[in-house]
Amino acid sequence: MANQRICDKLERPLQDLRISIMDRCNFRCSYCMPAEVFGPDHAFMDESELLSVDEIVRTAEQFVQLGVKKIRITGGEPLLRKEVAHLIGRLHAIEGLEDLALTTNGVMLPKMAKALKAAGLQRVNISLDALSTETFQKMSGRKTKPQAVFNGIAAAKDAGLGVKINMVVKRGANEQEVIPLARYAKGLGVTLRFIEFMDVGQTNGWDFSYVVSKKELYKLVSQIAPLEPVNQAYYGEVASRYRYSGTETEVGFISSVTETFCQSCTRARLSADGKIFTCLFSENGTDLRADLRKGLSDEALQRKIKQLWEARADRYSELRTEETAKTRKKIEMSYIGG
Repeated sequence: MANQRICDKLERPLQDLRISIMDRCNFRCSYCMPAEVFGPDHAFMDESELLSVDEIVRTAEQFVQLGVKKIRITGGEPLLRKEVAHLIGRLHAIEGLEDLALTTNGVMLPKMAKALKAAGLQRVNISLDALSTETFQKMSGRKTKPQAVFNGIAAAKDAGLGVKINMVVKRGANEQEVIPLARYAKGLGVTLRFIEFMDVGQTNGWDFSYVVSKKELYKLVSQIAPLEPVNQAYYGEVASRYRYSGTETEVGFISSVTETFCQSCTRARLSADGKIFTCLFSENGTDLRADLRKGLSDEALQRKIKQLWEARADRYSELRTEETAKTRKKIEMSYIGG
C-alpha cells in the first residue's frame, strides 16, 4: 500500500513518531523521574507489559504507511533495553522511513554506539544539563560524573552518529550552566538545544517561576558570539535554530512554554506498554497492545491509528495557564518519552 498523508482536525499532518521502549532509567532527573517519587520501591513495568520488538515494528510500519517519516526511540533510558540494536535494525528496514534517531543520557554509548550505527541508527540526542559535577549530580539524582556523558558524546561522534545535546534549563537549578555548556558544545562543533522546563506529568514540581525563557537564553548565549537565524528544515520542527556567526555550529531553543508550537505539531507517541498519545501533555492514551495481542489485522490497526489522528485537536501548550498546569492529570515524561 502506498504511503498516505493524513491530517488532524487542525490540518496538522502525521509525520513523526516517538517510541518509548523502556520505563526504567539509570538517572533520576528532577524534571522527569525525581528520586523521591521513583525510589527503590517504585513498581516499574514487567517485561511482559512492554511491547515486544515484533509488536513495536508492526505498529511502526503502520505509522509509516500513514505518513510518518521520522522515528525517535526514547525511554526511560532506551539503551537499558537489551534488544535495542536489533530493534533499530528492524526499524531501519521499514520502507519509507527517512530518519531514525534515539534520545539517551549517553552513559552507555561507549559500549553501544558502534553497534547502533551499524544497525542503522542515524542520530542521537544526548541529555546533558550541566558541566559542573555538583550541579550535574543534583540534576541527575545520581553520583555519576558528567565525564561519563562526555565519553558517550565522543563515542557517538567516533561511530559516525549525528549528535545533538539537549539541556533542560530550570531556574534556581542550572541556569548558571548555560554559558559553560554552550561554550563546550561550540568547541565540539555540536548542536546544543535549550529546552524550557515543562509541566510534563505530575511529579516535577513545575511552576512558571522556574521557566527560563527562550528570550533570556538567547541573550545569555549571545554573550559567546553573535547568533544568526537558520531557516526551518521541515514543517513541524520544534526548535528555533540559530548558528554562531561565521560558523556552521548551531544552537536551538525549544520553547514550549513561552513560544508554543502546537499549531505545527506533527508528533504521535507510543508508550512502552503500547498506548498511543497524541500530545506530550496527554491525560489518557489509547491502548494498542491488547489489540495487537488479540490478533488485530494490519489493516484494522492502521485504521485505528488513522481514526485517532484524524480526531486529534490537541493544543495544550497554547491553552496552558498556571492553574491548568497544576490541575491537569498529565502522563509522566518517563512513561511517554520526551
